[in-house]
Amino acid sequence: MPLREEIEALATRSGSDFSATDRALFDEFKTQLNRGEIRAAERQPDGRWTVNTWVKQGILLGFRLGTLIDMSSSPPLRFFDKDTYPLRPTTVADNVRIVPGGSSIRDGVYLAPGVVCMPPMYVNAGAYVDEGTMIDSHALVGSCAQIGKRVHLSAAAQIGGVLEPVGAVPVVIEDDVLVGGGCGVYEGTIVHERAVLAAGTILTGSTPVYDLAREKIYQRTPDEPLEIPAGAVVVPGSRTVRGQCGQAWGLSLYAPVIVKYRDEKTERSVQLEDYLR
Repeated sequence: MPLREEIEALATRSGSDFSATDRALFDEFKTQLNRGEIRAAERQPDGRWTVNTWVKQGILLGFRLGTLIDMSSSPPLRFFDKDTYPLRPTTVADNVRIVPGGSSIRDGVYLAPGVVCMPPMYVNAGAYVDEGTMIDSHALVGSCAQIGKRVHLSAAAQIGGVLEPVGAVPVVIEDDVLVGGGCGVYEGTIVHERAVLAAGTILTGSTPVYDLAREKIYQRTPDEPLEIPAGAVVVPGSRTVRGQCGQAWGLSLYAPVIVKYRDEKTERSVQLEDYLR
C-alpha cells in the first residue's frame, strides 16, 4: 500500500493503541519529510499552491503516536517533548551551516544544501526550507511553512505555519524574497518571488494590503489566501479610522503598503545577502 494511503488510514483510526509497525510507518513518513520527498504544500505548474492534506495529517499523527520523554542534554537545561519529534539529526554531509548558540530544528523538517542558520532560531516540524536560504537570529519558521530558494529571513522574523486545519494552505515564502527584521507573516499568506518586506511589516489574512503602484487592494477571500505579488516592496503604513470618534481622536490603523516593485536600487540594497551565505 502506498505511504499516503497508509498514513491516511492510520490518521483516521480512533483510539491511541498504536503498534511498533505503526511507529515504523511514521518513521518512514518522517524520513521522507526530512529528505524533501514529500511536503505539506506544493507549487503547481500554473503557479498556484495546493496543500497536501495527507502530509499534514501525518504530521499531526506524530503527536498522537508520541510519548512524553526527557530530551535534556545536560542540566540545568531541561527539555520534555514527544519522542516522535526529537531534534533533527544533522551532519556536515548535509551542507547546512548551523552556527553555535542555541538553535533548534525539529525532526520532520527539510533543509536543503546551502541553508544557513544563525543562532538562536527555530524551525518546526513539517517546514520546508529550500537551497541558499538564511534563517537569521531569533527567526521562527512555523510548522508546514514553505520557504523557497535564496530567501533571507532577517533577525526576529516570524513565519507562521498553519498546521491546522489540515486543508488550509500554509504560509509560503517563494524564491528570492527578503523578509526584513521583525516581520511577521501569518495565516496562510503567500509572498511571491522576489518580493521585499521592509522591517516591521506584518501580513495576516485579516489585513488588507494597499498597492500604491498598481492602485489595487489585496486581501484574503473565503476561497483564496492573501497573496503578495512578485517583486512587490511592502512597507508598514497606516490608514485613517473613519467615523466620528476616529476622526475626533486622530486615530489610524496599521496597513501594509506596496510602495513600488523591485528595481535596480532595490537590487543593490539586497546584494549584501549574497556575501552572507
